[in-house]
Parts: sequence; C-alpha cells; structure tokens
Amino acid sequence: MTEIWHAFTKAIELIISLDPEVMEIAGRSLRISGTSCFLASLICLPLGSLIYSHHFRGKRVLINIIQTLFSMPTVLVGLLVFVLFSRAGPLGFFGILLTPTAMVIGQMILITPLLLGLTISALSGVSKETVDTATSLGASGFQTVWLVLREARYAVLAAVIMGFGRAISEVGCAMMVGGNIRGFTRVITTTISMETSKGDFELAMALGIILLFLALIINIVLNRLQQR
Repeated sequence: MTEIWHAFTKAIELIISLDPEVMEIAGRSLRISGTSCFLASLICLPLGSLIYSHHFRGKRVLINIIQTLFSMPTVLVGLLVFVLFSRAGPLGFFGILLTPTAMVIGQMILITPLLLGLTISALSGVSKETVDTATSLGASGFQTVWLVLREARYAVLAAVIMGFGRAISEVGCAMMVGGNIRGFTRVITTTISMETSKGDFELAMALGIILLFLALIINIVLNRLQQR
C-alpha cells in the first residue's frame, strides 16, 4: 500500500512539474495511438458498413473470424510486422522498422478487427424499420448506409474509444517493432516495462497512473462529443 501511495504522489509530481522526458513520452504515446486509431477508423467504418449492407456467402464465417481476432496477442502482431519490415522481409526496403511508423502500422493491425467487428455489431443494432423506411422513400444504398451510421453513431464512437484504449495500452507490439529507443520510439507502456525490469517500481506505477489519467481525459473528451 505504501508503494502505491508513493507511486501516486510521484505521478502527481511528474505531472505538476511537467517533467520534460515524461511529457515527451506521453505526447509520443498519444500521437502514435491517436494516429493508428484515426487511420484504422478511416478503413474500418466504410469496410464495416460494406460488410453490414451486403449479403454474401460466407458472411457469417467472416464475422466470426473478425470477432476471433479481437483477442489477437500483441506480440503476435509485433512478430508479423517485424518479419514483414525487417531487412530480410518482403517489405524491408521501406526501412521503417524500429520507427514510430512501424508502431502505428502494428497498432492499426491490432485494433482493426476490434473496430471492424464492433462497427458491424453497432450497425446491426439499428432497427430494421429504419432501413425499410429509408428504402421505401427511395434512398440509395449509400444514403441508407449513411443513415444507419448516423443512427448507430453512439455505438460506433464507443467502438473507436475502445480501439484507442487497446492501442495506447499495448506493449508487446510497441516493444518489438519500436525497440523502445529513448527520444524516438519510447512510449509509456514500454517505459513501464523497462522500469519494472530495472526494479524501479514506484516510477513504473507512476507512469501507469499517468497512462490511466491520459486515457481518462481522452474518454471524457470523446464522451462529451458523443453527448453533443
């Protein structure tokens, strides 16, 4: 209990004093996770709408596969990205391994099934009467999907919030493809892992509290937007 209290007071000190290194690490965590969530949303919202609005053979199987990938281990994603972008890999010529770009790609792969599956579930929750009414009034397929998206916007935004939370809290992929390089790819979760291995539990717990604080602020902002 004493360690937790010390960690909490240390976290408050780091926040109030605006410790340069901590602020840099926190800012990098937000940039990488925010970018990956934004780009994944640009892909998953239209793709999820497309899957929802079309009936085809194997649709149920595809959705089951997407939902299975919800629990995809972060280290597996990290291994996949590492193999693809390593010097000997098929995409090694890009030279982006151990860079923030590789971390963004890894987090996008990690949260894409989550955003995709939850988007499909959100759209499926819209009443059939809404779709039938839009169709009977002569709405095109695109207009109908857009209407359904608007009706399900709260659930869709909740999916985006969950995707961001999954991205900012993962450590395995960030460690493997980013390398935890100080001043370049070091983020909060990889710093927590490193400080724990060094035995500095107070700093590790303080950084964990800061991570939760950042996640809380982001969720409050997104929920305010949701309410509006």
